Amino acid sequence: MNADRMAWIRQRLQGLDPVTLDVQDESHLHAGHAGAAGGAGHFRLRIVSPRFAGLNRVARHRLVYDRLADLMPTHIHALALQALTPEENSAPTT
Repeated sequence: MNADRMAWIRQRLQGLDPVTLDVQDESHLHAGHAGAAGGAGHFRLRIVSPRFAGLNRVARHRLVYDRLADLMPTHIHALALQALTPEENSAPTT
């Protein structure tokens, strides 16, 4: 069932023109968690998009959450989110 949810997440985020979109299901790490009891999943998302240029972290997260709003909280309980521009993604780490 979480494979369907991951596909739904990917589909809804295509509108942000992602260069990179990595969705990981981390639900198994939260077994027994109160939020997982209802069947909603825990996901980690890394998205790289030129649409994030000039936006702060909160604005980027809002764009993502707006696209996933219909999946919360019934299908997505928790979302760990990293949203980067292509330039930030290719910047060397120190």
